[in-house]
Amino acid sequence: MMMSDRIFGIHGAALELRSERMRVIASNIANAATPGYKARDVDFDAGLKAKLAQDTGSPSAPSEPELLYRRNAMPSLDGNTVELGREQIAFAENALAYSATLEFVKGKVNTITRALKGE
Repeated sequence: MMMSDRIFGIHGAALELRSERMRVIASNIANAATPGYKARDVDFDAGLKAKLAQDTGSPSAPSEPELLYRRNAMPSLDGNTVELGREQIAFAENALAYSATLEFVKGKVNTITRALKGE
């Protein structure tokens, strides 16, 4: 276990996963008009469990989060499964969660910095 893992707990892994999920959702949005494109997503809970298992040295832990295909509520004629409104909501929710986790990490860093300065 690395020093940063002991200090930040699961929040470092959460930031990595949120960043990856942001990339995947942004790709979905960018391909909203691409015929045949299949929307993807990251299962955050499963990814976080896998990341924590990997960090503890579990040999069977996957190194990358599993990408899942999204099921769309309204099928399109061109085979594209991106539902733009749904992707925008997922992007906003993920961005908010990323920001909250980042604020927690920043608070932890500020606390450590103040402790080192003797404040």
